[in-house]
Amino acid sequence: MDKNELLDIENIELKLLLDAVYLRYGYDFKDYTKSHVKRRVLNRVELNKLDNITQLTSEVLYNFDTFHELLMDFSINVTEMFRFPLFFKELREHVIPLLKTYPTINIWHAGCSTGEEVMSMAILLNEEGLLERSRIYATDINKDVLEIAKKGIYPISEIKKWTKNYQESGGKRSFSDYYTAKYDSVIMNHNLYKNIVFLEHNLIQDKKFISANLIVCRNVLIYFNKELKEKVLTLFDDSLINGGVLGIGSKECIKFRGIYDKFDVLSEAAKIFCKKVESGYGE
Repeated sequence: MDKNELLDIENIELKLLLDAVYLRYGYDFKDYTKSHVKRRVLNRVELNKLDNITQLTSEVLYNFDTFHELLMDFSINVTEMFRFPLFFKELREHVIPLLKTYPTINIWHAGCSTGEEVMSMAILLNEEGLLERSRIYATDINKDVLEIAKKGIYPISEIKKWTKNYQESGGKRSFSDYYTAKYDSVIMNHNLYKNIVFLEHNLIQDKKFISANLIVCRNVLIYFNKELKEKVLTLFDDSLINGGVLGIGSKECIKFRGIYDKFDVLSEAAKIFCKKVESGYGE
């Protein structure tokens, strides 16, 4: 069997696996980018010491633990405190003044992973006097990372990098004010969590659940194909109030028909956009 024939068979196996996952468990990953899904699936085949994707499909159908492993493989969990500091600096300069005009603030952090960027948002809001009147909804498809996010315990080895990020983002205090060091870990201050709600949410299948002043979804869309990106961006558009703000990843865009024209650019460098006020006032 030559290389092209093997690739053709793998692609057929991959389609059958995704169909099986959807029919058995209700999770639809068919619109994730093919390269990302295939890379994760083949890695799981190797980790489980299987011969091919077909064997993995059988295990996924009959063994929930294997399905859970695969679900975690598809979840994207690369994050850090004040990741891409320019984004948070631009939030502070261009978005915070808008948020200060609202008596209450709803923020949706979609694909929150282990919570580092949610904590970053809470720190930023605290420094700007907005945390008390804000509610942050931190969502992810992955239950395991949500549990980590809820605990707020992180490796102390990351602190030097996170402190640098915080300073470059325009932080107003010492980053050490926001955590307690204990052994080889840091524990984030409990008062940062009082207005955060952690929820399991599937961007692909679940519907609007809040009217948001700000939505942050960074470095998630890059793993979706064009159709799924449009679907998720439409969900964000529906979920934002007039004048609401959307922040996405530095390598992502919203240039899709029916989406881009609904937003003004607040910061091209940081990929922050403001939903146009169609009716003349915010909802």
